[in-house]
Amino acid sequence: MYLANASDSTRCKAFPTTLTKAVMKWFNNLPPRSVTSFDDISRKFLMRFSIQKDKVKHVPSLLGVKQEVGEPLRNYMERFNKACLEIQDLPTEAVIMGLVNGLRKGSFSQSISKRHPTSLNDVQERAEKYINKEENARLQEPSWRPGHSHLSKEKERKPKKKEEIGVEKPRRYHSYTPLKVSQVDLYREICHTERLPPPRPIKNKKGES
Repeated sequence: MYLANASDSTRCKAFPTTLTKAVMKWFNNLPPRSVTSFDDISRKFLMRFSIQKDKVKHVPSLLGVKQEVGEPLRNYMERFNKACLEIQDLPTEAVIMGLVNGLRKGSFSQSISKRHPTSLNDVQERAEKYINKEENARLQEPSWRPGHSHLSKEKERKPKKKEEIGVEKPRRYHSYTPLKVSQVDLYREICHTERLPPPRPIKNKKGES
């Protein structure tokens, strides 16, 4: 509108076409003839829906930063530091209290409870020790070794050996039609159809002619 040098009335008429949902509802509820110019509607819009001011965060917001289950200590410390940067004039004691409050139960939280930190440098140094221990322990776990998960998956996909399956073979069918005649009569009926292989020759035992 500014580039096209549109008139004030054109700007006012075009303005509602850019609105949606709650803002459009607000515009429709404006009293008739309450808008005198585009600057007037702009001022009213900014007073009702200000997007230029960020929400100010205070010290109590640190209480919402918690170490999640399974979250490494390093990740929690990074999240907590970012939350502290969003608060101005943050007292050191408030940082320490917020950090301790959000820690999950573990060796580091037990150490903090036994000896309360005296400064932020003290907290950082003590945290680094437990971060290194945590990461070293994680690297020593078999599941964290390079290629371990891939090999385990390949092993699962390999077919099992015969001795692992067992002696008993799985049945081909779950149910079979019961015979109404004896096996002898059945063999007698199909012997001339050549569906049965001929019997193997009988081998004589040693010493017999």
